[in-house]
Amino acid sequence: MRKLLKLIILTVAITGSYTGILSIVNKINAAQKGVNLQTKYFANNRDNRQIKSDNKKHINSQLSASEKLSNFRLIQFDDSILKSLDIDEENSLKSSTLSRQNILKEAPVGPSQPPTRPVIDVHLNKSVGDKGVNKPSANNIPEDPQFKPVMEYARKQNLSQRPMAEIMQAIADYFIGTPYKAGLLDQSNQESLVISLDGFDCVLFVETVLGMARGIAVEDYSYLTFVNNIKNQRYWNGKMNGYCSRLHYFSEWIADNQRRNNITDIGVELGGEKVKKPLFFMSKNRWEYPQIASNDANYQCIVNMEDSISKLKINYIPYYKISSVYSQLKSGDIVAVATEINGLDVTHTGLVYRNYDGNIGIIHASPAGKVTVAYDLERYIWNVESAIGILVARPVDPRG
Repeated sequence: MRKLLKLIILTVAITGSYTGILSIVNKINAAQKGVNLQTKYFANNRDNRQIKSDNKKHINSQLSASEKLSNFRLIQFDDSILKSLDIDEENSLKSSTLSRQNILKEAPVGPSQPPTRPVIDVHLNKSVGDKGVNKPSANNIPEDPQFKPVMEYARKQNLSQRPMAEIMQAIADYFIGTPYKAGLLDQSNQESLVISLDGFDCVLFVETVLGMARGIAVEDYSYLTFVNNIKNQRYWNGKMNGYCSRLHYFSEWIADNQRRNNITDIGVELGGEKVKKPLFFMSKNRWEYPQIASNDANYQCIVNMEDSISKLKINYIPYYKISSVYSQLKSGDIVAVATEINGLDVTHTGLVYRNYDGNIGIIHASPAGKVTVAYDLERYIWNVESAIGILVARPVDPRG
């Protein structure tokens, strides 16, 4: 503790950041109450040197004073077993082992809520205790008045003649400034196909852009096609069959959509690392989800689903390697923020965005308030709380 206090004093002297010192003091107080203080830690000295070297020019030169404080505060541990944050029903924090090789970090800011996208085992797709499920056909969904202007924009820009990456970015661009709205899919006790063009959470934004781009690419500008694309992307095997059929965990969203050739997981191609991680965030925090809080059938279905998808291996690019794969990324690639939070795979999603000067950023529905662009992808991930890296998937061009 004395060594850490000396490090704090030295850090403050260098940065002069009052905000940063408050953040550290809060963590010290938490540590005294039994909370693990390992917020930035490295498996060995080689990794420590590598990260400092790789990020010195790319990140440190752009960081604010408070960010530099967080970056300067590197804590070295001799053991190679890393710890993760474990959030239980009462929001208490515990330490638990996640991986022996992954480099984990926690920065001071991050999204307010994780996406809730579970995955269904084939035997669970038949809804249990959900007999009153609302299953509207696409024909029964009234057309959103904001849909036609987007299609008119696509025609005027001749987007159907462009590569899929450019279509994705152009449609994402169209929605810049659209408000962030949380919980849109969970406002009804019965599962229904929710379409929203005047507000998004992070996953709805990705789904909407992808659903529109798939239709535009083949010059199909009908609302019916768009609605079918959303349903096809949102539910296990493309079929809506109650709450449990929705793809709540984003790693399974990627896996299931890849099985149906909507996207391709390119994490391994980019040199990503594979991690097998148990997923149980929803069931462990049951009372935070209205559809399973008081519905035992839905709850048991989610528990069984989580057990089945925990066998998946998550392919992610460590946060300190992201800039090294910039040349391999395309506009519109789907990015998900892998997390160290126990029982959870992803905390946020967005799309790769190529800035006017060629730098790689991210466009996303930000919990801070609206659809916006973060100029540099790696720097953004560096500052997401509990992030360990990114999952990356590439939209498949339906034109072949």
